[in-house]
Amino acid sequence: MEQVGLAAATADVSLWSLFMQAGIVVKLVMLGLIAASVWTWAIVIDKYLAYGRARRQFDKFEQVFWSGQSLEELYRSLSERNNTGLASIFVAAMREWKKSFERGARSPIGLQMRIDRAMDVTLARETEYLGARLGSLATIGSAGPFIGLFGTVVGIMTSFQAIAGSKSTNLAVVAPGIAEALLATAIGLVAAIPAVIAYNKFSADAGKLSARMEGFADEFSAILSRQIDEKLQPRQAAQ
Repeated sequence: MEQVGLAAATADVSLWSLFMQAGIVVKLVMLGLIAASVWTWAIVIDKYLAYGRARRQFDKFEQVFWSGQSLEELYRSLSERNNTGLASIFVAAMREWKKSFERGARSPIGLQMRIDRAMDVTLARETEYLGARLGSLATIGSAGPFIGLFGTVVGIMTSFQAIAGSKSTNLAVVAPGIAEALLATAIGLVAAIPAVIAYNKFSADAGKLSARMEGFADEFSAILSRQIDEKLQPRQAAQ
């Protein structure tokens, strides 16, 4: 009879059968980890496409910006668009520049501070956009193994309960609980490992893109500072 029971217990060891044989708590843990894994890969695909698109937009904007085209023409061509990245920083600075001169700006220092502040606000918003949902990857990467471990503990407890109920340590009695425990651990690792790798990679990519925007903001601030001196100094001298 023991051999028959053992054969029946080991006849179907597919992942689906292990899932269906698991207790309700372990099933919930597995389903949560599977959902976290799907969410992880959705974020990975989205960020991979978004960062690649951002790099291409940065390259295209810098090529146009440094081509010698006048700032006014470039601003007119971009001001009516929904801009992101370097273009949004440029538009924010130029918008503040034009507003200040239309209102008769007299203080170079005040004008420069307002332009820098406008670029800082836009830079912070763009940086926040680049880092959106990276926190979810960090959470899944750090919590996934522990959630899987919780399922492991519950599965082992099920094994001990089966031993106590049958008063036997036969493998056919212990195996189902151990199998569901190991499956919960495996799913936890499957969810956590890609999340950790993706978080590290995309955090580095977001940092590089943010540094690139900060560098452009500093360079453009210097360009506008020179133009402010050229425009306001003759006005101040005439007064």
